[in-house]
Amino acid sequence: MIQLSPTAIGEVKRLQKKQPQGVARLPLRIAVIKRGCKGLSYQLEFAERLQAEDLLFDCAENIQVVVAPESLVYLQDLTLDYTEDLMGGGFRFHNPRVTVTCSCGNSFAMDSLGSAGL
Repeated sequence: MIQLSPTAIGEVKRLQKKQPQGVARLPLRIAVIKRGCKGLSYQLEFAERLQAEDLLFDCAENIQVVVAPESLVYLQDLTLDYTEDLMGGGFRFHNPRVTVTCSCGNSFAMDSLGSAGL
């Protein structure tokens, strides 16, 4: 399903520690939204509230990932990574189902799915 690389796990834990007392263990929400020149974009946030239909996955090292059902089809086999280079750091999404990305890398498309489910 959804995997987090060791560097992504480390960054999520670092960000969790920066959260206010009492919410340091919030699950990470990964979503796909309609946005960008190719039609779809990823969104990351800590899930302060869970919806009844949300799916909760236990990942490595006690990190939980929350996904809404409408995003799940776009996230099958996703690996979330975190890298740093001379230009800065950031999360990287390695999704084998993506067929096209925009030149800036912020949006994507999937030929077989489009964005009809969102």
